[in-house]
Amino acid sequence: MKQVADTLLLAAFDLVAGPALILDADLAVRQATPGAAELLGRMPTPGISAAAFLCGGRAKRPIADALAAGQPIQAIVPHPDAPGLLLRVRSLPLRRGRKKVGWVLLLARALEGGDEPELFHGLWSADPQMKRLFRTIEKVAQDDVPVLVRGETGAGKELVARALHAESPRRDGPFRAINCAALPSSLLESELFGHTRGAFTGAVKAMQGHVQLAQGGTLFLDEVAEVPLELQAKLLRVIETHEVIPVGAREPIPVDVRIVSATHRALREEVEAGRFRGDLMYRLRVIPLFLPPLRDRPRDVMLLVQRFIDELNPTRRRAIHHVTPAAMRALERHRWPGNVRELRNVLAYGYAIGDGPILELTDLPPEIADPELGPLTDMSAASQQVRAETSAGHAASSPADTIARALEVSGGHRGRAAEALGISRVTLWRKMREFGLA
Repeated sequence: MKQVADTLLLAAFDLVAGPALILDADLAVRQATPGAAELLGRMPTPGISAAAFLCGGRAKRPIADALAAGQPIQAIVPHPDAPGLLLRVRSLPLRRGRKKVGWVLLLARALEGGDEPELFHGLWSADPQMKRLFRTIEKVAQDDVPVLVRGETGAGKELVARALHAESPRRDGPFRAINCAALPSSLLESELFGHTRGAFTGAVKAMQGHVQLAQGGTLFLDEVAEVPLELQAKLLRVIETHEVIPVGAREPIPVDVRIVSATHRALREEVEAGRFRGDLMYRLRVIPLFLPPLRDRPRDVMLLVQRFIDELNPTRRRAIHHVTPAAMRALERHRWPGNVRELRNVLAYGYAIGDGPILELTDLPPEIADPELGPLTDMSAASQQVRAETSAGHAASSPADTIARALEVSGGHRGRAAEALGISRVTLWRKMREFGLA
């Protein structure tokens, strides 16, 4: 009867925690879940030392050293029986009151050698295409020419810009960033180029713009496709002449800045549509860099989840030490239209909704825990639906009606509507106000 009960408990533990070894206070293996036996290829002998089983006689014994010192550990070790394979091991202490009575070792297959994660100026990835981007950034950062970063909302375009700055000879100079979609054109002009005292109502004193404040460093223009046409000519002049004329001024001021810009749109299409100057596009797009979306690098989801958990644990009401396999599967299958930013926000939601040290499937937003419950999680599907209805003649021809239909298809979710339309949330909000839809 006891054996049946133990089997049920281990099966339940495996369902919640995944492959795991249970150690006693002397660091001896007492139990192994079915998933652990499958991952390891055999069931560990009861009573065997966990250090001996996982580390053998190797000189580097991170798990053994940490556990012997009573410290939690996360490490990557060679598979004990399969050369070339790696295991990721994470330890959690078992306590009865204040007394430590043992450990749980959570096991997972790690990425192989060359695919191990790399932290590059805040960008965390094990994906080969991301690592190629890192190496490209290191190279192009040395050439003092404009760079255009193309990537979706929330993918980390500003981190790419900061990496370019940090790797460049301008690293000791200032880094200034401005979101060109977040400001109306009148305010954007002043923020970019500065103004003189009395240049307009409310200009009680002269102010330097971001171009001047970035002197000797890097100016990052996020969502540059949103710069109004009337300001694009002035931005082009700054790039061509290395001079800026503040609003209300007559004399140009010399500036020395490197321009890094970013957009989620294809600038060539914006030029063809008459919304962006071709000469400015060629000035900004001397070196184009493409940042892949999170859905194209699914292996990074698990890495980013753990990284965000490590960052959030010290600052939140609960500390999460483990993500259930069901919750991780849900996170990995999601399309992430909001990319890395959306993933971090989903984890923040999980911290607020759930309790205890384990992130459960039920701690996740409904559209991720059960995609069938969400209004529309796949943005490509939303976009296809809007386009299909437009081509069939069911959608009105005006921009206002197109936006209204996108909002209807996305269940009123502005973020999803913006993704379906291929614009930023700020742009959607601005257009909604313009058309009286807000």
